[in-house]
Amino acid sequence: MKLPLQIAILAAGKGKRMHSALPKVLHPLGGKPLLAHVLATARAMTPRMICIVEGAGDAVRKRFPDPDLNWARQDPPRGTGDALRCALAALPPDGVTLVMFGADPLAREATLREVVEHAERGALSLLTIDLDDPSGYGRIVRSADGSVAAIVEHKDATLEQQAIREINTGVMAAPTTAFAHWLAAIDNRNSSGEYFLTDVIALAVRDGVAVATTNAASVTEALGVNSQRDLAELERRYQRMQAEALLDAGVTLADPARIDVRGTLACGRDVTIDVGCIFEGGVTLGDNVAVGSHCVLRSVKVGNGTAIAPFSHIEDASIGAQCRIGPYARIRPATVLADDVHIGNFVEVKASAIGVRSKVNHLTYVGDSTVGRDVNIGAGTITCNYDGANKHRTIIEDDVHIGSDTQLVAPVTIGRGATIGAGTTVWKDVPPDALAMNEKTQVARSGWKRPKKG
Repeated sequence: MKLPLQIAILAAGKGKRMHSALPKVLHPLGGKPLLAHVLATARAMTPRMICIVEGAGDAVRKRFPDPDLNWARQDPPRGTGDALRCALAALPPDGVTLVMFGADPLAREATLREVVEHAERGALSLLTIDLDDPSGYGRIVRSADGSVAAIVEHKDATLEQQAIREINTGVMAAPTTAFAHWLAAIDNRNSSGEYFLTDVIALAVRDGVAVATTNAASVTEALGVNSQRDLAELERRYQRMQAEALLDAGVTLADPARIDVRGTLACGRDVTIDVGCIFEGGVTLGDNVAVGSHCVLRSVKVGNGTAIAPFSHIEDASIGAQCRIGPYARIRPATVLADDVHIGNFVEVKASAIGVRSKVNHLTYVGDSTVGRDVNIGAGTITCNYDGANKHRTIIEDDVHIGSDTQLVAPVTIGRGATIGAGTTVWKDVPPDALAMNEKTQVARSGWKRPKKG
C-alpha cells in the first residue's frame, strides 16, 4: 500500500572541515547551493511535506524562504539521530519518512523512489553503495542468509569486516512510527557523545523488522561534501555528467573535461563549444551556434548560426541569428541584438537594442541606446549616457554611418541616413541624411624640431 511520503533533510552540520563562514549546504555545486540540488530531487518526489533541519543562525532559511518548506532547529548539533528527532517533531506522525542530507546532492529520484518503496512495505530501507576503497565508511554486515545484520564503523570493524565493500550512505526510509520508536531508544554513550541515526539498524534487527537495501547505480549518487576537497571532486564529477549529456544530445565539445555548466544549457543541432567555456543561469544556443574558447554566457539566448569568438562575455541578453560576436566582446544585461549584427573586439554593449545588419566592430561603448538597421559605428565611438546622476538614451536611426572616435552625448537622436564625421562630439540632434562634424583647423609648422633630452 502506498503511504503518504514526507522528507526530512538534515542540514544542521557546521561543516568545520570546509573552513568557511558559509554553511556547508550553501556552498555551490554547478552554480547552485548543495541544498538546492537536494531540494530539487525531493520536490520531484511530490512529498506531502519537506522539513529541513537547520543549525544555529538563519542563513540557510534566508536563502530558501520557499513557502512549501518546514523548518526544525537543532542547536547544538548532537548527531544525525537527534537531527531526525527534531524533524519528526515538525512532521506528521504517520506515513513514511525519507531521510536525506543537505550536502549529499546527486542521488537520483529513481533510486530514492526504490528506497521509499521498501519502506512502504514496512522495512527499514537503506541506500548503499559498493566502493573499491571503503576506508572510513560504515560497513554493511550481512547474515548468512544475506539479510542486513548491522552497520559497523570502520574503526570498530574486524579485518574481515574491513574487507566488505558495501557501505552505508546515510540515506534511509522507514514508517514514521518506527523511526520515532527507535529514536526514543538510542543513546549517546559513545566517544562523540552524539546520537547516531545508524543505531536504529540494530534496533530494527532486534525488533524483527526487515532491513532492505537499495544499491546506488553510481558512486556519484552517494557522494557527500565534508571539505573543499570533496566539493572540488564532486564539481568535476557533476560537470562530467553535464558534458556527457551534451555529447549524447549531439553537441560537439572540444574537450568534455573543460566546460562548466552552472545552470541549464539547451542546445540545438550542430552546436560546437570550444574549451574553457562557462554557462550560467539559463542559456539557449540555437542550431549551428559556435562558441569560441573561454567565453562566459550567463542567462543568454543565442539564435541560429551565430558565432561567438573567444574571450567574450555575454549576460542577460538576447542574440539574434547569424550574428558575429567578439573576440573580447562584452554584452551586458538588457541588450537585444537583431539578426546579422556584428559586435567586434573590445566592444561593450549595455541595455541597448541593435538592429539588423548593424556593425559595431572595434573598441566602442554603446550603452542605453536604440540602434536601427544597417548602421555602422566606427572604432573608438562612445555613447556618453551618464551625466553623473541619471542615464539618458541615444537613438541612432537606420542607415547611419558614424566615424571613428566619436562621442554621442545623450540624450540625442541621429536621424536616418545621417553621417557623423570622425572625431566629432555630438550633443545636438542630427537631422536625417545630414553630415555632422565639428569644424577644426589643421596647422602644419614647417621646420619644427622635436625637443630632445638634455
